Amino acid sequence: MSKIVIIGAGAMGTAFALPCIDNNHEVSIVGTHLENNFIDNLNNQEKFHPVLNVKIDKKIKIYKFEKFKEIFNEKIDLIVLAISSKGIEWVSEQLSSIYGGGKIPKLLMLTKGLSIYNNNYELLVDKLKRLMANKGINKINISAVGGPCLAAGLANRVHSSVVIANEDLQTAKKIADMLNTDYYHTSFSDDLNGVEVSAAIKNIFSMAVGAAKGLCGKDISNDAREKNYLNTSSALIKQSIYEMEVFVEHLKGKKETVKGLAGLGDLYVSSGGGRNAKMGSYIGEGLTFSKAKKMKMEKVTVEGADLAKEIAKKVNEDFDKKKLPLMLAMINAIVEDKKLELDWEAFR
Repeated sequence: MSKIVIIGAGAMGTAFALPCIDNNHEVSIVGTHLENNFIDNLNNQEKFHPVLNVKIDKKIKIYKFEKFKEIFNEKIDLIVLAISSKGIEWVSEQLSSIYGGGKIPKLLMLTKGLSIYNNNYELLVDKLKRLMANKGINKINISAVGGPCLAAGLANRVHSSVVIANEDLQTAKKIADMLNTDYYHTSFSDDLNGVEVSAAIKNIFSMAVGAAKGLCGKDISNDAREKNYLNTSSALIKQSIYEMEVFVEHLKGKKETVKGLAGLGDLYVSSGGGRNAKMGSYIGEGLTFSKAKKMKMEKVTVEGADLAKEIAKKVNEDFDKKKLPLMLAMINAIVEDKKLELDWEAFR
């Protein structure tokens, strides 16, 4: 049995606790400073999680941020990061204040993201390493989870498959074995870059696939769109996978990773009706991003759009429209706030 601490009481962090307790690990969830009221309400509702729509198992201990230092003063085998990508700076501050100058336990990131630092692409795992190194912690072992696993499904223990990635294959295998259950099926990989890049950029392509219904043809009825858009959707998925392979290899990941759980698998789930696909559907109907955001999804975080804005300048510098026609069309439609138009003749 291992002691696992999950930072973040949101949907995925909470759902992830289930395969941990089902492997007889001791599991604690500690919320961020922004989740105090949420945790109070959770406890007042007998641990009924409103987002997951399930009651949390009593074996899972949930603590407010005020208990953070107390929890991390104990021996911990694995720290799981289930925070937003914007919380990486915050979590680096918290962990360095506790482990500064000492050995930090193994980390597992559920958080996905890609940013630009010094005009280079930077994965969240690399960003965390850089932030921790700035605080004197240079020896840090980070793994990441990729694959098609929605929190609500995991919370109901539906069959789900994921890949655990670490630059050291044996570490990835050890963590995968720690978490594997009869419903949470874990594989492992040493392609940390490939898994992380795929997990991040699939959100942009999910928007593109989500636009299929609106893009499937000109001057046809809504009924015809509803019945026949899957032809277009399939074409967009194929192009998405091709361009993901190009982009992953550019960031020193393995091309074959894209056709696995972290790429194709995650794209399938995300384009099936998530937030990114929903935004894509509005853009496909002819709305600009700003209008769709204001009119349809004003209070909803759209990760693919946030990523598009973050990497737009760099992607346009590194690639031309013949190399990544779909990705650049989607990114530039969002950044320039214009209607989405695709160059089908440029597709591979």
